[in-house]
Amino acid sequence: MKHIRNFCIIAHIDHGKSTLADRLLEYTQTVSDRDAQDQVLDNMDLERERGITIKSHAIQMDYTLDGQEYVLNLIDTPGHVDFSYEVSRSIAACEGALLIVDASQGIQAQTISNLYMALEHDLTIIPVLNKIDLPSAQPDEMADEVVNLLGCERDEILLASGKTGQGVPEILEAIVHRIPAPKGDPSAPLQCLIFDSVFNPFRGIIAYFKVVSGVIHQGDQVKFINTGKEYEADEVGTLKLGMMAKKEIRTGDVGYIISGIKTSSEVKVGDTITTVKDGAKTAIAGFEEVKPMVFAGVYPIAPEEFENLRTSLEKLQLNDASLTFQPESSAALGFGFRCGFLGLLHMEIIQERLDREYNMSVITTVPNVSYKVYTKQGNVLEVHNPSGMPEPVNIDHIEEPYIRASVITTTDYIGPIMTLCLGKRGELVRQDYLYGNRIELTYDMPLGEIVIDFYDKLKSVSRGYASFDYHIQDYRASKLVKVDILLNGEQVDALTLLTHIDNAETMGRRMCEKLKELIPRQQFEIAIQAAIGSKIIARETIKAVRKDVTAKCYGGDVSRKRKLLEKQKEGKKRMKQIGTVEVPQKAFLAVLKLD
Repeated sequence: MKHIRNFCIIAHIDHGKSTLADRLLEYTQTVSDRDAQDQVLDNMDLERERGITIKSHAIQMDYTLDGQEYVLNLIDTPGHVDFSYEVSRSIAACEGALLIVDASQGIQAQTISNLYMALEHDLTIIPVLNKIDLPSAQPDEMADEVVNLLGCERDEILLASGKTGQGVPEILEAIVHRIPAPKGDPSAPLQCLIFDSVFNPFRGIIAYFKVVSGVIHQGDQVKFINTGKEYEADEVGTLKLGMMAKKEIRTGDVGYIISGIKTSSEVKVGDTITTVKDGAKTAIAGFEEVKPMVFAGVYPIAPEEFENLRTSLEKLQLNDASLTFQPESSAALGFGFRCGFLGLLHMEIIQERLDREYNMSVITTVPNVSYKVYTKQGNVLEVHNPSGMPEPVNIDHIEEPYIRASVITTTDYIGPIMTLCLGKRGELVRQDYLYGNRIELTYDMPLGEIVIDFYDKLKSVSRGYASFDYHIQDYRASKLVKVDILLNGEQVDALTLLTHIDNAETMGRRMCEKLKELIPRQQFEIAIQAAIGSKIIARETIKAVRKDVTAKCYGGDVSRKRKLLEKQKEGKKRMKQIGTVEVPQKAFLAVLKLD
């Protein structure tokens, strides 16, 4: 056990984690030349196309130092704030972390947040300055930043380049010398912490775990403590580039188990595996339950696909434990699911994965957050969907979630960023000068204001130089109103939104104008209205497509024309009563991008 090292790689998005992981795998000859490719651990097409890591990936390397063989278990983690739950699970399975900092960009918001997460778990941190081969690299200035952040010595910081492979041997030596071996008692009852799982259509559910104490053998009768289910361990093994079956996995090591589980609800990330005979009585104190930040309705385009969508979401949830969903129905869209996501990028990725991996075409409604509604009767309701709001006369007040947001940028962009944050009802908490011309702005902001387009706007006003990170602070009372969209007097619940009373009128007007462009003309007039309760705050009218019924009248008395026009008017009136207005999918998406 003293020759095992478990470590993860943490950094801000795009600081070169996956490239450096490639070099580590090449140097330890874990990946043959034939299998070598860029971002070898990112096995999803989506990850390669976007150049981001979405899933944590575990892989085992064999490394020899001074004639002694070591087993290194590496977990490469995502850098984007929306996938921070993946990072927290990886950290729970490790004893040390490589903290990668881009030598040209320095410390960013997500670097700090991931570092604090690692320090909370008492991980040993090895700071690495990456991309030192770039002409714009400033290793001395960035090393000072790292020293200020970590309080370490300058000679503890390693210099490396994921592109050229410079500094990789030093990193591997530092991993062996600095990161402690896993602690645990091999003779104690078996306890394994599940930190990830995937669905294989042929073999069922494969769970990835770390052995905290005891030994797991192939063929053991095992039990999952939280669900209480018992299985036979058909196959256990370690994770190389593929899966390598082994007879046993000992304390401190990381591996996988296949036991023919077909039902996705029977495997929970964070659960503990033990043996049925002489097993552990208590579960390992796992990581906290995930808290979704953004909610949106996901509906199948064809109503008969509802059950397939449920199965697809269950399989996806195995692979991405931060996705939550529950069934709901909508008058406009039929049966679907209310899904909870960690952010907008997460929502986009899930939509894309449903399409690619499970061939599901879905409609996603406007994202929103959860609110606490206090009624005049003294009850508290948690509302995820604006259409589930009680009548305005019954509401005493509404509380919405506030976040503590940290924006790190250069001093050149303070003005535009402050204007953006104030426009989103942000309150400046403090501003700290970090180093040189770098500044950290801390704001309290309503989560509902940032879920749609805040991050994109922040990137454009700062020309990509600002980094952003946030965590939930608390719930605060706000003057929120529900804006309903009516088509010919019929409410479209998928377009209902909750917004601050100051923004309600402009939002309502902009939505009506946008829908007027997108809804095709019918043979009857369509009135598009935005309303708060029974008060109409905006209206647009889509004119009817008209046929010229008087074209065949040449002269004669005007009453002939009048008769034909009256007859047409009757027909239009009848058509309006039975005609329905189809809202195209483009309209739901356009509401997200109202600017």
